[in-house]
Amino acid sequence: MPIIVNLDVMLARRKMKSKELADAIGISETNLSLLKQGHVKGVRFGTLEAICRVLDCQPGDLLEYRPEGG
Repeated sequence: MPIIVNLDVMLARRKMKSKELADAIGISETNLSLLKQGHVKGVRFGTLEAICRVLDCQPGDLLEYRPEGG
């Protein structure tokens, strides 16, 4: 998939564990893990907003486009 989720990178920069983020934004660790691995078809803007608020980042810090085969 050409959309890469860089959530692990932001968590490491903020020295935060996945469990802390999941608790702070009100989603399960399982759903957060699926998002981190890019195994979701979409993400709600409300969830993206909450992640950005807690990690003090922009959506572009979390999502990256890489064309397939490139």
